[in-house]
Amino acid sequence: MPEGDTVWLAAKRMNTALGGATLRRGELRVPQLAATDLAGRTVAEVVPRGKHMLTRFTDGWTLRTHYRMDGSWHIYRHGARWRGGPAFAIRAVLATDAWECVGYRLHDVAMVRTEHEDQLVGHLGPDVLSPDWDLDEALRRLRSHPDEQIGVAILDQRNLCGPGNLYKVEGLFVCGVHPWARVADVEDLPGLVERTRTLMLANRDRPEQSTTGDLRRGRDHWVYGRKDRPCLRCGTPVLRGDQGPDLQERITYWCPRCQAARSPIDPMARTGEPDHPPPLPSAT
Repeated sequence: MPEGDTVWLAAKRMNTALGGATLRRGELRVPQLAATDLAGRTVAEVVPRGKHMLTRFTDGWTLRTHYRMDGSWHIYRHGARWRGGPAFAIRAVLATDAWECVGYRLHDVAMVRTEHEDQLVGHLGPDVLSPDWDLDEALRRLRSHPDEQIGVAILDQRNLCGPGNLYKVEGLFVCGVHPWARVADVEDLPGLVERTRTLMLANRDRPEQSTTGDLRRGRDHWVYGRKDRPCLRCGTPVLRGDQGPDLQERITYWCPRCQAARSPIDPMARTGEPDHPPPLPSAT
């Protein structure tokens, strides 16, 4: 799943292409919005909110899209060949006289009045890449579930939004925290959250993601994707396991030496919930 820094960079580029411009073409190729024509609307701005992208229009409406596991936005100069995938995978087209933004395999496509955006993203915790980042609120939310596994809690977008599996894994490693440790047992929870945020800030302006400071393949991550390969810090073979609720497990990597468990841990325990917004209120 794309991490928050990927969405942040995409929103920045989309805002550069579309911000202040009027759409000459605006199509939403999803059943519930197939009849919606965005042509003629002016884009006020494109902003990220965790892993959600919000395209706001000057007429008071917002288009929300979510990448989930395989979605992406591609930006082309007007008239260039689209290369993001087959035509049937296109879910949105936003085009101006200069640029064409094409959304492939997008999920959770919705239109809502801008003043009602909270119906779609209001459940999210503080955004780690936002200028209004609130560490105290993120810690309050994390600590409200002290028995939650920290590897699950960091991914719960209701606690803090933006970090995905890569930054969860690498943040825990850098801070020497076992993925299955309870939130209450993490000695320096503020340090863990801030270090995870620092890793994301370091990567948000580029497509490459390195948590070691080295962009060379095989040297860019401490333990992520390195099952049975030596930990880059101590040389111990890296372990891999599934963590999370049934049918929603995420692969977790850790070094058994650098992240030694400080208390008995059951790596088969699975708790937590996915990043899904609550149901919208009924029209009545």
